[in-house]
Amino acid sequence: MLPIVLDVSALHVVLIGEGEAALKRLELLDAAGASSVAVYSAAPGADLRARAGGRLKGERPSVEALEGAGLVFIAGLADEEAAALAATARGLGRFVNTEDRKALCDFHVPSVVRRGDLLLTVSTGGRSPGLARRLRRHLEGLFGPEWAGRIERLAERREGWRAEGLDLAEIGQRTEAYIKEEGWLP
Repeated sequence: MLPIVLDVSALHVVLIGEGEAALKRLELLDAAGASSVAVYSAAPGADLRARAGGRLKGERPSVEALEGAGLVFIAGLADEEAAALAATARGLGRFVNTEDRKALCDFHVPSVVRRGDLLLTVSTGGRSPGLARRLRRHLEGLFGPEWAGRIERLAERREGWRAEGLDLAEIGQRTEAYIKEEGWLP
């Protein structure tokens, strides 16, 4: 696995699914700032329908709809249908995540702690989602909401140091000193 962070605000995402699993994926995409999401659900519950709003497009995407996707998420579908949709999307060269079916995934989504622009992730390579969730809860306790403001303050200082013409090594040293001075980490 190669850990990367994607700017989903710059991608068109297709979400295909049903029930709570599809709703959770849509919530995850919204929290990540996805700006272009098309949701396909044959039987959207009230919560999914409300969250998707005008993004709800129909039961299943056409091949053309999949061609326009940067990422495809599949959640809450029966094995056979999920496999067929994943194969179609992959055949079009699209990256696919099929919830809880590692063999049908080109990538997986780790457990996430989001504090403003601070993003902490935990992955077990899909082998133990329960452990990843438990570790995420532990990190949530260590890194509270105050970290969002800390990132903002540090980013402002970094911009100032860059404007002064400092090189990356000096910026790194000043960052370390500031974190120590503020007592944010041991």
